[in-house]
Amino acid sequence: MTRRLRPRRSAGAAGVAAALVWGCATAGTAQPSGATPGRFERAAEQAAAEFGVPKAVLLGVSHESSWWEHHDGRPSTKGGYGPMHLTDTTSGHGYAHRPGEGPVDSTGTDDPSEHTAQAAAALIGVAPAAVRRDERQNLRGGAALLASYQRRATATASADPGDWYGAVARYSQAADTATAERFAEGVFAVIRGGKERVREDGQKVSLAKSPSVRPARSQLASLGLRTSDAAVSECPRTLNCRFVPAAASNYQVSRRNSNGLDVDYIVIHDLEGSYDGGVSWFQDPASGASAHYVLKADGSAATQMVATKDIAFHAGNYWTNLHGIGIELEGYAAQGPTWFTPAQYAATAELVVYLARRFGVPLDRQHVIGHDNVMPPRPSRAPDAHWDPGPYWDWERFMSVLNAGTPREHAAERTGTAAPLAVGQAVAIAPAYAENAQTVTVCAPTCRTRTQPSNFVYVRTEPRVGAPLVPDLALRPDGSAGSDRIDDWGSTAMWGQEFVVAEVRGDWTAIWFGGRKGWIHNPGGVNTRPAPQARIVRPAGGMTSVSVYTTAYPRAAEYPRGLPASEQTPFSMYAFPRGQAYVAAAASVRADDFFPATPSRSEAVVTGAQTYEVIQYNRRLATVSTAETD
Repeated sequence: MTRRLRPRRSAGAAGVAAALVWGCATAGTAQPSGATPGRFERAAEQAAAEFGVPKAVLLGVSHESSWWEHHDGRPSTKGGYGPMHLTDTTSGHGYAHRPGEGPVDSTGTDDPSEHTAQAAAALIGVAPAAVRRDERQNLRGGAALLASYQRRATATASADPGDWYGAVARYSQAADTATAERFAEGVFAVIRGGKERVREDGQKVSLAKSPSVRPARSQLASLGLRTSDAAVSECPRTLNCRFVPAAASNYQVSRRNSNGLDVDYIVIHDLEGSYDGGVSWFQDPASGASAHYVLKADGSAATQMVATKDIAFHAGNYWTNLHGIGIELEGYAAQGPTWFTPAQYAATAELVVYLARRFGVPLDRQHVIGHDNVMPPRPSRAPDAHWDPGPYWDWERFMSVLNAGTPREHAAERTGTAAPLAVGQAVAIAPAYAENAQTVTVCAPTCRTRTQPSNFVYVRTEPRVGAPLVPDLALRPDGSAGSDRIDDWGSTAMWGQEFVVAEVRGDWTAIWFGGRKGWIHNPGGVNTRPAPQARIVRPAGGMTSVSVYTTAYPRAAEYPRGLPASEQTPFSMYAFPRGQAYVAAAASVRADDFFPATPSRSEAVVTGAQTYEVIQYNRRLATVSTAETD
């Protein structure tokens, strides 16, 4: 039956001289008492002085573009490089879509927003490769671009950061007013409120508060940008959003939540390709896939493709689709680009907060999840289960943007000071992303390893470095050890997921994970934080073990005549015996299923008498009957 369709899974070098005559402008950037600028900050100060840009503006733009990070010269999902996020989509990123999932690759276009590295390089008289790889040249190029935008916007130099609002908005490369305004407001929030952070390379960067700065917001109107058409889609006003319908066969018309199907999950995906390619793929009836939203890597555009009341085919698990909203990000889980832009986090967060408020979805990691947290509907589908948004989606930062997580700076304060862990208590996985370098092996088309900050910890069979990784029996029925291959997802626990402590030995903590004790390296509790509000479930009295499912369908006898029952398949290889415990979502869910309208009948929602707990079983969520658990 078609209702079970599977989701698919510009200026010349003369600009240098013009910029130089502007002189130095550094208003509002006094260093905090006792602070000594590091190498990055000194380079930013020199670049700002060279091109007449207030240092506060340059640092503010860099923070909103890259969080002041160089990322070792690796490109973002937008194809941007360095602390000024200068873009070059023709330099080669190793883009590769997943086998069998359609042509969604990006090959570069004539869009100037994708080639700011070339424009910046021309302004400062260096090769584009220099601004991509050399941090100092990247800062100089960004400063030169800002200066050129300021000349275009006001034809005057100014030492007042507030007078640079139009140039900052232009630097966003946005084609619409809402996106340019969001970027500029973010920059000026940093300038007015100040910011301090430690980069991944250990350098401390500080920008002093300048609360007296008054942004010249009237400059925005002079940029000639188009207005957003968010009114025709279900999007927050601040997103440049349009509605482009997916192919009719790629989703199902429904009436959520009014028909009793609650939206409980917001699922974050990545496209493994370009924004335009993703939109085209969901418009193709042959794909059998869709998402409610597709977001561009720089936060400049969003496309809604399925109404939120309707059921998109995005999660690979139909029951999750019934209760989920899917958001696809332009980006890559592990291929080529390896970091998501600040603008993408901000735009995604705005959309998630908007949806969460509309549908009452809790802003926690049990309800705001990745595709890699969704169990396949049956064991045979486990080997092709997706693992996006992958190890480089910074859940810690994203949940902080949602005001629902523990900020990174708090993680550093926990090091070596956490209270001793107790057997039976619930903890959340919480490694500090920047300090959590993990190695993965990517095999597409050839195998290579990559080590960089990541959002997960490996789970091992024994409390020692180098011990075998725990196997996931749905992936490895023979029980052989897991591996660090990115698609061998069964041996990792992700930031924000909650588990129950099973044992503690020195620097190692055992958690109940996938039916066994799994050990994570956790010296001083550095990779966990307490989860005192967690609901812990155990086998009910008289139960020796609990059946593990990945859906919550009614019993076959509860379906009306003429409607085929969905199979509620237990994962028989998964164990939940007496003595183990897992963390459940805040509330249980009822068994239900859905049948779209046909020419001969109205849509039908079938509900069952049973209820289920949604538990964090391993890297993925699972369901267990409340009749079998306490």
